[in-house]
Amino acid sequence: MYAGEAHSLEVEEILYEGKSDYQEVLVFQSSSYGKVLVLDGIVQLTEKDECAYQEMIAHLPLCSIPSPKAVLVVGGGDGGVLREISRHTSVETIDICEIDKMVIDVSATYLHSMHNSRYRLIMTSLIQTAVEFLQRTPAGKYDAIIVDSSDPVGPALELVEKPFFETIARALRPGGVLCNMAESMWLHTHLIEDMISICRETFKGSVHYAWASVPTYPSGVIGFVLCSTEGPGVDFLNPVNPIEEVDGAGNHKRELRFYNSEMHRAAFALPNFLKREVSLLRGATVPFLVRGELM
Repeated sequence: MYAGEAHSLEVEEILYEGKSDYQEVLVFQSSSYGKVLVLDGIVQLTEKDECAYQEMIAHLPLCSIPSPKAVLVVGGGDGGVLREISRHTSVETIDICEIDKMVIDVSATYLHSMHNSRYRLIMTSLIQTAVEFLQRTPAGKYDAIIVDSSDPVGPALELVEKPFFETIARALRPGGVLCNMAESMWLHTHLIEDMISICRETFKGSVHYAWASVPTYPSGVIGFVLCSTEGPGVDFLNPVNPIEEVDGAGNHKRELRFYNSEMHRAAFALPNFLKREVSLLRGATVPFLVRGELM
């Protein structure tokens, strides 16, 4: 998938190696990034830098709406996104739709830092495809949906197509939000353009693109598309539910290592080349601070 480039990690010990009905699953201990989860030869997370991805994909949407209560995670079998959602004390239910039970079991066994007790009590584990689940989901059930999927190849390809986004929009309440993994600005501007185009046709609220630095992902960055349905307005650029004000959130399971409100706002600042190559992002602006006041 990433022809012409490679990123090497020194393997100290292979902890698990197996093949599920869907993919090859590998966990190894690296010399510099801790434990590493690999699916079909592609690094999914490392203990050292998983915080950037997991914290941003969870808190960008959840800090943009007041008091989220019902959240759906598509994918996320490693448990990291669930760990981050659990920092939000307003959340009452978390459903996870993960197709591969082996990913859940292996992560629970080898990646202890990804898990916590609270989400296990309120999580409904759904071993089925996200498309099947969402087709049966009552309209307006969720305040937020987070799509933590693998790269859009093979079975995951349908997760970047319009019918899937339409089922998500239907499952969200008015003013509900979606955060969807959206690849690298350095490698996949064509895919980003397609996703934003589909989302603007599907979601009648707002659509934005954000990004974060993750060293062990190809090109070192990963992107997110954030969308809201028609209803109460959502200003993704300015967190209305700052995690810093949620009692105990900063130290829940472990300290927040990457996300804060400043990183939230900064994530929407886009480089010129991305605006040029993705026409739908031209003119995108972010607020800035002058002497501590939002302008």
